[in-house]
Amino acid sequence: MAFDYKKEYREFYMPKRTPEIVEIPEMNFAAVRGSGDPNEADGEYKAAIGLLYAVAFTIKMSKKGDHRIDGYFDYVVPPLEGFWWQKGICGVDYGQKALFQWISMIRLPDFVTEKDFLWAVAEAERKKKQDFSKVQFLTVKEGLCVQCLHIGPFDEEPATVALMDRYLQENGYENDFSENRRHHEIYLSDARRVAPERWRTVIRHPVKRQSHPE
Repeated sequence: MAFDYKKEYREFYMPKRTPEIVEIPEMNFAAVRGSGDPNEADGEYKAAIGLLYAVAFTIKMSKKGDHRIDGYFDYVVPPLEGFWWQKGICGVDYGQKALFQWISMIRLPDFVTEKDFLWAVAEAERKKKQDFSKVQFLTVKEGLCVQCLHIGPFDEEPATVALMDRYLQENGYENDFSENRRHHEIYLSDARRVAPERWRTVIRHPVKRQSHPE
């Protein structure tokens, strides 16, 4: 049976609907940076997703080609994820989607080296006959975070975020957003096949212990 990251690392991908603190280890991703409203038809975000999945499946299906990746094992491609922010805004403002800056990404198995990744990008570019230069190898170590499962449309996420913020305040933590620590979403549902009220999204925020003045 193929290795499924969601099932093997449930603490990272299958949180409860109540907030919890978690320590996120270093992971590698295929990533594309961009900006603008993700809902735009034929927009930059939709194009980025297409690039990411092309590279992800090139790596997964490498077992059927001539390129051999050391340590390869069969696996389920991990879910799409994204970091989101807006300049001058703490957290995110869902009413100003045009201001979004984002990094869309898919986790890479640990056996994928940067050399293997570059091979996959070149191979996808050759097969698809399009530019894949925006896809990068990205290493992220999020560290201490709060996360919660949100069920429903993305525009209703503020209610879940408010629940997370209240949990932090009650348990001695505070948000720790910065240039390197962002609002993070992991998409567990296929929005093309599932009704918005049933969408399942992991929301994750960077945190730190509350500082107490002396």
